[in-house]
Amino acid sequence: MTVSDTDRFRDALDEHRARLLETIERHDIGGSTLTDETGELSGSTSDNHLADSASETYERELEEGLEEDAQAQLREVDDALGRIEDGTYGTCTACGKKIPVARLEAVPWAKLCIDDARRLAR
Repeated sequence: MTVSDTDRFRDALDEHRARLLETIERHDIGGSTLTDETGELSGSTSDNHLADSASETYERELEEGLEEDAQAQLREVDDALGRIEDGTYGTCTACGKKIPVARLEAVPWAKLCIDDARRLAR
């Protein structure tokens, strides 16, 4: 892999990292509870329909899932940026073989060659 390739992947990873940080910020629920977000008292006899509560719960769980996924991918991107810095980017962390550029173009944070990724998926 050339220095130009590495710079191109670093730029792609930096851009993806910025998008992930925006996603995390947008879906961040912090430590708030559903009651905090809706302003309702638990067990109150308000006129809210059960479906409204279910919708709010679903939306909250969806936000949590999106945030968790983005945080996990952010860790992978940060790890890939670390591998660029230490000179191991593009090398499979399992077998030590070079990861094909085509795979890195598809998944710039890939740390496994396709064979080891398939083995892990089984």
